[in-house]
Amino acid sequence: MTTKYIFFTGGVVSSVGKGVTAAAMGRLLKERGFSVAVQKLDPYINVDPGTMSPYQHGEVYVLDDGAETDLDLGHYERFIDIRLNRVCNVTTGQVYAEVISRERRGDYLGGTIQVIPHITNEIKRRIGLVGRTTGAEIVLVEVGGTVGDIESLPFLEAIRQLRFDVGRENTFYIHVTWLPYIGATGELKTKPTQHSVAELRSIGIQPDMIIARSDYPVEASLCEKIALFCDVEKRAVVPMVTMPILYEVPLALEKAQVGEYLLGRLGLEARRKPDWTDWERLVERVKMPKPTVTIALVGKYVELHDAYMSVREALRHAALHLGVELDIRWIHSAELEKGKGWEEIKAASGVLVPGGFGSRGIEGKIQAIHHARTQKIPYLGLCLGMQLMVIEFGRHIFGTDEVNSTEFDRSTPYPVIDLMPEQHGVTDMGGTMRLGLYPCILQPGSLAHACYGVDRVEERHRHRFEFNNAYRKIFEEHGMRFSGLSPDGRLVEIAEVVDHPFMVATQFHPEFLSRPNRPHPLFLGFVKAAAERAGVLPEA
Repeated sequence: MTTKYIFFTGGVVSSVGKGVTAAAMGRLLKERGFSVAVQKLDPYINVDPGTMSPYQHGEVYVLDDGAETDLDLGHYERFIDIRLNRVCNVTTGQVYAEVISRERRGDYLGGTIQVIPHITNEIKRRIGLVGRTTGAEIVLVEVGGTVGDIESLPFLEAIRQLRFDVGRENTFYIHVTWLPYIGATGELKTKPTQHSVAELRSIGIQPDMIIARSDYPVEASLCEKIALFCDVEKRAVVPMVTMPILYEVPLALEKAQVGEYLLGRLGLEARRKPDWTDWERLVERVKMPKPTVTIALVGKYVELHDAYMSVREALRHAALHLGVELDIRWIHSAELEKGKGWEEIKAASGVLVPGGFGSRGIEGKIQAIHHARTQKIPYLGLCLGMQLMVIEFGRHIFGTDEVNSTEFDRSTPYPVIDLMPEQHGVTDMGGTMRLGLYPCILQPGSLAHACYGVDRVEERHRHRFEFNNAYRKIFEEHGMRFSGLSPDGRLVEIAEVVDHPFMVATQFHPEFLSRPNRPHPLFLGFVKAAAERAGVLPEA
């Protein structure tokens, strides 16, 4: 069949929930028997989020092929349960870099390079790649930012042109907008939505559906008003009230019969009846009262929880599966260095140190790891969390704080974590790490092997430094087990402390492969160990 395209634009304010809406719509279509893929068009000029501070855009989400992408791709993969590739995240920086590179090679035969048609053609080419590389029958495309942003204009012009390129019957425009609430009068206002749609129409895009986001219930009369002023069918104005449980969004869209409307407008018929049994069970599990397990998440970007979005979701997936409530204590590692936050660490039933870069707050994380090791508190380390567990263990073995990673101390006499040989001499920051899916062989009899229940796994990486094999033997002699190795045995992928209820750390990022109905085995093992320590693990 001809590839169908659904385009998502945002109105009034940013962070209105386009990503979750697109992900939920993708799930609706998948439940009806269609193969789907989702693409995010990001208007910023960075080539990718890889070198951006997590305070800017939240976490960097890594795909199988090593692409460093926007965190919305995490929503897409988790909600729809699909695996995306690098063509699914496009930035202005990538588009301009490609066009300028072609111009320098002489591909344009001396022509004048302009936003239209050269930049818009490149954007359209990249949108077209999604269906061709993933085999998706329906491609959902989210345009980042808000209508009216100067940066978004080339993307909006490109998706406007696509309606004529691929045919009106193969395209559908959804505008996700915000209804502000005026407290003094107790009213929701539609005027900003009307202005936003007028702006969209002024550049040639007439929305086919409006998702009206609000923190308060939206009356039918307001939907009728939006339909009238924005020239959209009444059925196609869908109120979407902020929900306490993210996973309720697809169920709300299903109830609003959005799936049928979408397929009807695209000239398609459902291939099967949607089955939401698992999804409804998931939401019910969230709502049920459950015993609480406290996890201390020790990081340095904890002020912005989106910086650890996938870690938080992976913890929640595991907790839901086990029937426990999660209480995540967000602890800033730099505060631990000042002696603050230790009450929360001591009260926690599990400690998790996620990935990160740079030396700020490192010693605070090492102190938290020391506490977890010596007090036998379940610990899960991710990427940097593994490297710091190795450093802490090395300091215990050698009896000196000089044990370190060459990332933080180039002259350390005990470089237990060091650059990969091929990384020496690399000066660029972007895309120069070990990125993407790599195999890992699990050692029989280890905790990691028990969690996974298989001999070989493939996990997503994003790092530059590795365990220094010169120290492997002495670490093993003192009680550290290297329970996951690369197939050639050269690279340490998983380390665990033997004399400990659960102290496991990975060089990779297992959080990226966790799903709501299929929690990641290592997160499951960690939360289970924490629940057992808290004495709240429900009977199986």
